[in-house]
Amino acid sequence: MFTRILVPLDGSRLAEASLGAAAYLAKTLNLAVTLVHVIEYHAPDEIHGEPHLTTEEDARFYLDEVARRAFPKGIQVDPHVHTSEVKDVAASIVNHIQELKCDLVVMCTHGRGGLRSWLFGNIAQQVIRLGKTPVLLIEPLGSGESPAFVCKRLLVALDGNPDHEQGLPVAIDLARGCPADIHLVMVVPTRKELSMENAATATLLPGSTSALLDLTETSAREYLGHLVGTLSSEGISVTAEVRRGDPAKTIIRTAQRVGADVIVLGTHGKAGMDAFWSGSLTPLVSSRSHLPLLLVPVTEPGTES
Repeated sequence: MFTRILVPLDGSRLAEASLGAAAYLAKTLNLAVTLVHVIEYHAPDEIHGEPHLTTEEDARFYLDEVARRAFPKGIQVDPHVHTSEVKDVAASIVNHIQELKCDLVVMCTHGRGGLRSWLFGNIAQQVIRLGKTPVLLIEPLGSGESPAFVCKRLLVALDGNPDHEQGLPVAIDLARGCPADIHLVMVVPTRKELSMENAATATLLPGSTSALLDLTETSAREYLGHLVGTLSSEGISVTAEVRRGDPAKTIIRTAQRVGADVIVLGTHGKAGMDAFWSGSLTPLVSSRSHLPLLLVPVTEPGTES
């Protein structure tokens, strides 16, 4: 499935936190890489406390230097500068995903504000909301440097609704290429969670997941058992479990316990208060976990694919 990675960069060390993961996947999966910088309209002189790239010459010089420094020999790395100034950087990045035929985006969260930064938006969240391409989000270390990245075990969170499980085929492709194990988890809320005033915010997965609440723990195990049997017959190394509790907290604890390198979630990419009131799982997990998140946009039935 994967052929080319898009890595948006703004010239800051913070944005470069994505480079370690991009280099690992490019080498492991034999992928081409496009480094892109979008020149922003009336761009600030500084970004994240560092000089901002505001000219084509500076941007090209920077991307060429990153290509030499961050990627091993033999990897095709193509620098690309969007020279026309744009007001909407996120929309421009999404346009480049389509134009350059990229099927995976790797980018830094730029997130030091946790849940607040997700509720009120940032470029990474907007790229997910506007696009239809999987996005791997990397959180920088406290020093702003790129964290070490490996992909040997993927945690895939499911909710029992096939429409919300569009992240599973992406995880399968990644697992085959790396190779990696897959651990499936379904979280069934307990009575305590359901009785809370903000139960929808605390427990619902992306979109309306009433299907999950209708599943008994027994039927959830049967559902996962069927998936495990199917994937195992296709040569995928897969395990699964059903847990009870708050989905976001339980997913993070499970990821830590099984030694997951990446958490895979299907997401509607909702922004602002829309995300808060819908109870979107993505910002809740993002605000509480430092693990890389592979977010796969969910396409609702009847919408354009």
